[in-house]
Amino acid sequence: MDVIVIGGGVAGVSTAHALREAGHQVCVVERHTTLAQEATFGRDSLLLPNALGAWFGPGVPGARNWFGLGGTRGHNGVLYRPGFNLELRNWVHHWRAERKPERFTAQYARLRSLNELSANALVELETSGDLDFEQRTGVLHLFAHAHGLKQAATALTLLKETEFPHRILSAAECVALEPSIPAQQPLAGGVLLPGERSGNCPLFAKQLKQLLSDKGVTFRLESTVLSIQMSSGGARVSLGNREADSLSAYAPGHRGSEELRADAVVVAAGAGSLPLLNEAGIRLPLQPVRMHALMAPILHEELAPHVTLVDTERRITIARLNNRMKITGAAVLQSRAKTLRGLDAGLRAQALDMLAQAAHDWAPGAVKFSSARHWDGVSLLSPDGLPVVSRTSHPRLYLNLAHGPVGWALSSGSAELIAAMVGGQTDGDYDELIAALSVGRFSH
Repeated sequence: MDVIVIGGGVAGVSTAHALREAGHQVCVVERHTTLAQEATFGRDSLLLPNALGAWFGPGVPGARNWFGLGGTRGHNGVLYRPGFNLELRNWVHHWRAERKPERFTAQYARLRSLNELSANALVELETSGDLDFEQRTGVLHLFAHAHGLKQAATALTLLKETEFPHRILSAAECVALEPSIPAQQPLAGGVLLPGERSGNCPLFAKQLKQLLSDKGVTFRLESTVLSIQMSSGGARVSLGNREADSLSAYAPGHRGSEELRADAVVVAAGAGSLPLLNEAGIRLPLQPVRMHALMAPILHEELAPHVTLVDTERRITIARLNNRMKITGAAVLQSRAKTLRGLDAGLRAQALDMLAQAAHDWAPGAVKFSSARHWDGVSLLSPDGLPVVSRTSHPRLYLNLAHGPVGWALSSGSAELIAAMVGGQTDGDYDELIAALSVGRFSH
């Protein structure tokens, strides 16, 4: 089949790879001059989410920290400004429902299935493609306060019950393991995940593009999707070269200067997918979340962490990428319109200060912040924390979206599911996972 993949981030290129390996002809459409320029560029460094870092469940901040009408909360790593937006408040209400232990346990079982599929697909790709995207093994989740460890009890029970390799460490053991942590820093303890990995997501995406180019996948860069027309005989994607200066640059309803035809279309453009889905009559409860990142050169080698650190209570990751350190997190939750439009300077500065403070707390003096690169962009998050990897009501239109702020390698497993759906090769092994990730789950 001829398949068009809309979106040149990690989800799009991973989808293109899985489709090409399955024997399909693939064209990737991306509105920027190169790949991995939006959410992928600033992605968290963690490859896969775990029970401690999943963006659902007991780790989601509680109601007492959230519901001031105009307040900004940040001590839990989320800057929440709902204003009077009822849609956002309702979404947060559903998101927080995943805090219930029984619900979290069920959702984590589904996440584990996707994790396993993703890990296997990624290892095969790393081996066959000889990829080096600054992988590093070892993740240490840190808890500054005892209440944070208490809140993580359900997640720790799941790690134990599923025999997930981990070690619960005292504060002294954390400092002994990672000397970058200052002894005077408030620290209740930590959890070491010795087999978990981190890596450079945009580098991975660009290396994968080179492999795909060698295998005959075509890339249409600087091409904005203006509309998708689906029919029983195939699909038509209208392209233009409008200036792509915002997430609304995917501009449905306009007639383009060029039209591509294919047998199927996969929408994997992150937040840029929203206007295309609206035009197709697909309404999903996906919330855009603006995330932030700092990339700074390491100033003092002896002060830089050698394992990836996660400030679990503030949901901030500190990862070493060769001679640089990447600090990611500081989520901002606002209305959809405000999130897509961008932050005011004050709120953006507050988010970046939160990242810098975390780096100062856990690895003081390690990096040169005066030379840091700042980034902010939008990730899509579903109310149950799982991605949307799904068929739609039209048999030739598929979605690969909302992988959330943590765990970019989920895109590898999601891509395998998309390729199986497009090829009609799904079997009993995938049925339960496909149902868990489908758009139909939101109508229950």
